Amino acid sequence: MLDKIYRSRFAPQTLVAKRELWNTLVEDFLQKYVPKDATVADIGGGYCEFINAVECAKKYIVDLNPDIEKFAAPDVEIVMSDANDVSPLAGSGVDVVFVSNFFEHMPTKGHLFEVLEEINRILRPGGKLLIIQPNIKYAYREYWDFIDHHIALTENSLAEALGITGFAVAECIPRFLPFSVNSSPSQSANLLKLYLKMPLAWRVFGKQTFMVGVKR
Repeated sequence: MLDKIYRSRFAPQTLVAKRELWNTLVEDFLQKYVPKDATVADIGGGYCEFINAVECAKKYIVDLNPDIEKFAAPDVEIVMSDANDVSPLAGSGVDVVFVSNFFEHMPTKGHLFEVLEEINRILRPGGKLLIIQPNIKYAYREYWDFIDHHIALTENSLAEALGITGFAVAECIPRFLPFSVNSSPSQSANLLKLYLKMPLAWRVFGKQTFMVGVKR
């Protein structure tokens, strides 16, 4: 069913636009959180935009969508697994876990806790969890327009969940990115590049939270 949902949602031209936007987002913002010698796992990474673009020593992507094999770069190791059991990554010395637009798809908050605990388990001590997450506080009109959105989170409830599962919140930007690639100023890589340099604009357009959790 996952493959059917995403094939319906993202036309080929949209995927091209998304890939260009992610390249800009990684280069101009996210890369500074990822050391070049790091082992990185992208949980629920969809079309592999982040993990393909980031520069690091070792790359993993965890997803259940069978289409992922069409999009992962040759240097990305695919783990076809539910996010609440990523045993294949145990002992891999993961330095950074990245999660974007994924937690809202959890069927229950109990499942979210299981996923966060599993992420904590595979991270080395002091490892980082980078999260980009729609914030219901600012995206309440659009949030429920997607059939596979189940739970709603704010920056505060997300921070509470991280604290319960063994993370300390090192950074939180409640309003960061627009809700989707169809939202101005996310319609082109050049606009996004400019937007990332203007934090004041985030307070107007930002409907997604950026948060960094550090494993205690």
